[in-house]
Amino acid sequence: MTTDYLLSRLSIQQIASAFIVLFAVIDVLGSTPIFINLKEQGRPVNAWKATLISTILLVTFFYLGDAMLRLFNVDIESFAVAGSFVIFLMSLEMILDIEIFKNSGPIKEATLVPVVFPLIAGAGSFTTLLSLRAEYAQINILLGLLLNMIFVFVVLKATEKVERVISKSTIYLLRKFFGIILLAISVRLFTANLSSLLHNFNAVP
Repeated sequence: MTTDYLLSRLSIQQIASAFIVLFAVIDVLGSTPIFINLKEQGRPVNAWKATLISTILLVTFFYLGDAMLRLFNVDIESFAVAGSFVIFLMSLEMILDIEIFKNSGPIKEATLVPVVFPLIAGAGSFTTLLSLRAEYAQINILLGLLLNMIFVFVVLKATEKVERVISKSTIYLLRKFFGIILLAISVRLFTANLSSLLHNFNAVP
């Protein structure tokens, strides 16, 4: 891709939308109490390492995830519809204060698990990235992701300060607000991509 082509695809609206969607899914502010609890347990989180590994994992999946889908003969629209269900369940977790996705893995190292996976680069983030590809230009999604990773690093680097500045009640309200945003996004992803699937199905002779 040429520089002129990439610049022509840039959209502030898409970058902002991708940032907000990923911000809501990653929910690093809502995870602040978890980071503090890990530190109190003697399991400090390396901010640089966590951010770098998360970024590499997410960008890699962003590009290779499509090839993996083709390997299983699944198109991006079908994956987006499936992803809308995952995002829908995540929104229910945030709105109703219930736990649907459980982390019961055996790994105990805090930076990789649970911080990198599943809190930052988890199933929800992977699903959301590929779902966004069905609607937005890649350059805008990647910029939205990069902005999120910068914010993630800042929060991880100054976890205790963040909690002092943003009270637990504010974090709780933000979690509810972004839960509703995610719910609306899941509905939009479902309806937009389902209509494309139905159109393609009807077009098949």
